[in-house]
Amino acid sequence: MTSTDVEPDVTPETSSAASPEASSAPSAEKPKTLTNLSNDQIKELIPHRWPMLLLDRIEKVEPGVEGVAIKNVAGTEFWFQGHFPDEAILPGIVVIEAMAQLAGVVFSLAGAGKISYLTGVRSMRFKKRIVPGDRIVLSAVRTAGARGVGEYRVVARTDDQVAAEGVITITDPGANNTLRKV
Repeated sequence: MTSTDVEPDVTPETSSAASPEASSAPSAEKPKTLTNLSNDQIKELIPHRWPMLLLDRIEKVEPGVEGVAIKNVAGTEFWFQGHFPDEAILPGIVVIEAMAQLAGVVFSLAGAGKISYLTGVRSMRFKKRIVPGDRIVLSAVRTAGARGVGEYRVVARTDDQVAAEGVITITDPGANNTLRKV
């Protein structure tokens, strides 16, 4: 199954009353906003699997533009065993990976392949501890990009407060010779 075969809820981004199926126009129209993607649907879009699939649900994604996802933090996640034994805190790198997975979904739905690489992290700031029981609301908004590369402003929030924010770069290895698999 390809990313175009996923069947989440679809919200047309145009005000036209005609259904997308009835339209005979070429696909030059705006991409559709997808909503309420389940964990199984996310698996169709990115290669990650447990324990590294960090997105529990995607609330909405506008292909190539932006997305919002949820990560529920369980105390049983293995990284809490050593980070830290007396005070469990979600490691910052796990937060970055969750942000990158969301940006990867936004990127892949715009036509990139299922596999994309996290090739840059900059200006990342951690402002609030994330602990077991927290619900992280992740957002990724494309700010720049060209020729198989997308730059995304990413934010992780808990309790409506910014816990982490920064900029992530995602690259399609098929579009950039310097990232070919060896």
